[in-house]
Amino acid sequence: MGTVAFDIARVKAAYPALSDGHAYLDGAAGTQAPAAVIDAIAAAYHDGIGNLGGEFPASHRSIEIVAACRAAIAALTGGEPRGVILGPNMTTLTYRLAGTIAKQWGPGDEIVVSRLDHDANVRPWVQAAEHAGATVRWAEVDKSTAELPADQYRSLISGRTRLVAVTAASNAVGIQPQVPLIAKLAHKAGALVYVDGVHATPHVPVDVSQLGADFYATSAYKWSGPHIGAVIGTPGVLETLRPDKLDPAPDTVPERFERGTLPFADLAGVTAAVEHLASLDGDATGSLRERVLRSMAAVQEYEAALFSQLIDGLAAMSHVTLHGSSQHRAPTAFFSVAGYRPAEVAARLARRRVNVWAGTNYAVELCRALGLGDAGAVRAGLVHYNDANDVERLLDGVRELG
Repeated sequence: MGTVAFDIARVKAAYPALSDGHAYLDGAAGTQAPAAVIDAIAAAYHDGIGNLGGEFPASHRSIEIVAACRAAIAALTGGEPRGVILGPNMTTLTYRLAGTIAKQWGPGDEIVVSRLDHDANVRPWVQAAEHAGATVRWAEVDKSTAELPADQYRSLISGRTRLVAVTAASNAVGIQPQVPLIAKLAHKAGALVYVDGVHATPHVPVDVSQLGADFYATSAYKWSGPHIGAVIGTPGVLETLRPDKLDPAPDTVPERFERGTLPFADLAGVTAAVEHLASLDGDATGSLRERVLRSMAAVQEYEAALFSQLIDGLAAMSHVTLHGSSQHRAPTAFFSVAGYRPAEVAARLARRRVNVWAGTNYAVELCRALGLGDAGAVRAGLVHYNDANDVERLLDGVRELG
């Protein structure tokens, strides 16, 4: 198991886009798609798809595509297919759920959000609380490490807390908070827990029940799929919620949370992406869930070694400042280069065909807390199709700026 069965040459060959000679270290913002995903989307259109509920084969194919997609996402995350809500992206789905859940809030109620999170797991809750007259309480980061200390939640959470929103991994610095402990404190107080799993899902084996998530949000385009978002909810909790919807639209769970017609061909691509992830450990066998867990454990091991190469290389440069430090983090480096604005660094690297991001990456509260302001920093995010050569090309480019 692990790196022995993780064949990086085989993995890279699965991605047509990687043949262009660029070092794709922009995976934290979105990954490339393997040929199997591209083919699955094309096959859905080629074979013919129709809207749901028809008495003809094309409609039946769409029904099967949707069911397979829910099952695949459940296998990836450890949830139940009946709890998988599909939509265009995590932000849209989180706004939709925030508006629905907040119908039960009023003055005197409280929610807890964190400075570590992507704004998509902050602003929808803050705005929903404002509309409901509820109070927002903030979990703060340690400014020296960018960690989110879990102990502070003991005083933040009370009998008035209705929801705690927290990330499973920071999309900027990669920090992975103690979500199970935070969730345990929230549940003890009777609060719901909404976990942003967008940045965590591509890098670790996920088990929503182990995390204690009542809702777990993820985006397929962060793990080699098309631009589709999903929220995996606990079916029993979803049954208690009444979202605004069209009158003739389904009133069942999870369908009542899905607005409009689903993009069926893209959903076929999501299923193919999960199958692709499950194949990353060449020796993995068993059910889709079993293969996913084994393959993602191999991914985690492979990426950890590659990330050490990246972090050690950047740390050795006196003109580079690394932001965030923890043993528990996704393979994402957030750094500044003396004498250069983050956007300038990204532009210089782009000329060397090294793809990175610059700015806050929507982690605005974190960047402000760390004193980086709205300029943010440079972000290099590793994923399973990166290799040592990609990392060295980045290090060479940053070294040159010194």
